[in-house]
Amino acid sequence: MKPYAFACAVLIPLLAVGAAIAEEIGSVSTVFKMVGANDKIVVEAFDDPKVTGVTCYLSRAKTGGIKGSFGVAEDTADASIACRQVGPIHVVESLKDGDVVFKKDTSLLFKTLQVVRFHDRKRDVLVYLVYSDKIIDGSPKNSVSAVAMEKGWKP
Repeated sequence: MKPYAFACAVLIPLLAVGAAIAEEIGSVSTVFKMVGANDKIVVEAFDDPKVTGVTCYLSRAKTGGIKGSFGVAEDTADASIACRQVGPIHVVESLKDGDVVFKKDTSLLFKTLQVVRFHDRKRDVLVYLVYSDKIIDGSPKNSVSAVAMEKGWKP
């Protein structure tokens, strides 16, 4: 097998796997900074990559100032999530509890904001949890949202 064909065969499937990409909906300034960008609350939307018809809206803190302008500031762990059915729900792949649906670095190193999905089988509901983790000390700050599955769907 030629090297470029091998690379394509290995790398393309890896690119397809992973968390969703967020689209910024808007933002508001929370703290004025004389130099650099203001501190903000950013609202982003992303679609669940394994469940069509579900979109999550995430609000999160974004640090400004000089460090924030250069992308080296550490954002706080403050975040909130609201997930909604926006179309017919269809499960594209099998779901595993704790799957990462969305992930964003919130510091230059070691800190991420993550959204994970769980399936409450008793109530037939998808539960989305947003939280921040860090190698040494994560944060207990979190938010949760739920989307009821349509009747008759099969896991």
